[in-house]
Amino acid sequence: MAPEAFTLPRYLKAAGQGILSSLFAEEMESATALYSNCGKRSYRELDSQANRLTHAFRAAGLRPGDPVALVCGNRPEFVEVYLAVLRSGLRLTPINWRLNPAEVVYILEDCEAVALIAEVQFASPIAAALNNDRMRLKLSIGAECADFASYDKVLHEHSPLLPPATPPGYLMLYTSGTTGQPKGVIRETVDVPLPQWQDAVVTYDPNHDVSLCCGPAYHAAPLVIDIIRSLCSRVPLVLMEHFDAKQLLANIERYRVTHMHLVPTMFVRLLALPAEARQKYDLSSLKMVIHGGAPCPVPVKRAMIDWLGPILAEYYAGTEGDGGIFIFSDEWLEKPGSVGRCPEGGVLIVDESGNRLDQGQVGKIYLKISDEARISYHNAPGKTAELYLDGNDNFISLGDQGYMDEEGYLYLSGRTAELIISGGVNVYPQEVDNVILLHPEVADSCTIGVPHPEWGEEVKTVVQLRQSGQAGEELAADIIRFARSRLAHFKCPRSIEFVTDLPRTASGKVQRSRVRDRYRISAFSEP
Repeated sequence: MAPEAFTLPRYLKAAGQGILSSLFAEEMESATALYSNCGKRSYRELDSQANRLTHAFRAAGLRPGDPVALVCGNRPEFVEVYLAVLRSGLRLTPINWRLNPAEVVYILEDCEAVALIAEVQFASPIAAALNNDRMRLKLSIGAECADFASYDKVLHEHSPLLPPATPPGYLMLYTSGTTGQPKGVIRETVDVPLPQWQDAVVTYDPNHDVSLCCGPAYHAAPLVIDIIRSLCSRVPLVLMEHFDAKQLLANIERYRVTHMHLVPTMFVRLLALPAEARQKYDLSSLKMVIHGGAPCPVPVKRAMIDWLGPILAEYYAGTEGDGGIFIFSDEWLEKPGSVGRCPEGGVLIVDESGNRLDQGQVGKIYLKISDEARISYHNAPGKTAELYLDGNDNFISLGDQGYMDEEGYLYLSGRTAELIISGGVNVYPQEVDNVILLHPEVADSCTIGVPHPEWGEEVKTVVQLRQSGQAGEELAADIIRFARSRLAHFKCPRSIEFVTDLPRTASGKVQRSRVRDRYRISAFSEP
């Protein structure tokens, strides 16, 4: 139960100002709000640090609406920066720290960041590639770094008291989506996080519940589901630096975790643990395991339910999406493979011409969104237009294909050929091809996702060589090294296959879907 009814004016007012954590600091004082390998924070400490950083932002000349970028792992400072941005009225873009410096700089320039906060191991290479006169503040977390001021020293210079209120800040997350370059997703209305105490999909009990985040905080789902929802509900949060199956189970027992978000790849790794390891830990505190980010194979999800009980809650949504569709375990067991029942009029399945399809027919999925959830891509009006159903701007597509059954349950049957989802992370194949085509021995390239028992999909590139090229393991390894020197490693192919020719349309365009279908084996149905 909530400490007081969630509709009380003081909670709504604090949420509207982005200072719910300050209110919780008054109520809880020294109670622990955050646990991590880099230290823990009480509610008061989190509030004080966020206040200090807010003053530092203002001292540097930042004003409401200014963009701030963050390159940071799962550690307390990530949360402090988020809270400071929220109460400063700024716009925050967390950046994938796995990207190479050039890719990070592209996002910094595209989001027009005027402040950058980065862990020292990421700050140093970024500093060498960064040439941005807009930057008014650069802070390094963990240690000092050339061109970056020390995060700790700067915060120590400022007051821990709450500064005057501003309109709340907001997020602009980047997604690969279905185009080659990352795109910033902006909601037309600021989404103010409210306590999830009642009438919510996740109903937290702040007196007993504990949340855990084991996915990367820069990613939309862990950030929103694990971090933001628990923070605004006065629920303590356990931050893991990275996913480790055994450590996850140990942390559930140690902290009596009740809620967490996982992706199917994590399910596979957990199920791969020896029986004695899975039985070693007390997991009885778990109330809800939320999952999404990629289709989950039916046998994998059934095995997780058999192990943990009917506590899995699956969602279908994306960075661009609205609230999405949910399905809980009891319902899923009646409809295995479904991602949930569509609300009346809330989903359209259409063909390539935009015509609505009947039940059971596979087509492109469009989700209805509220006016408050309408989004646009930053600096990309053309790409924004492609999101919406032609002639109906109340429906948005995440690029997936699927169908509805006679009872209105949605099933995913595939996704557009332009998107690979590996371990819950989007990889756009054209971006990979654009790099591999620069290799001197490559005449043409077609990158696809192929089934993988752990990752869901694995990145594979099919290559047509120039006449001088000598196909073989040595050249394949060289092409992969070439790609890794120019792209984040998770985007690069794990394997190369050489062919004498690639299938093409009459106009000469490579038919990616035909290449993909050659390797596609259904991994999402009952054996």
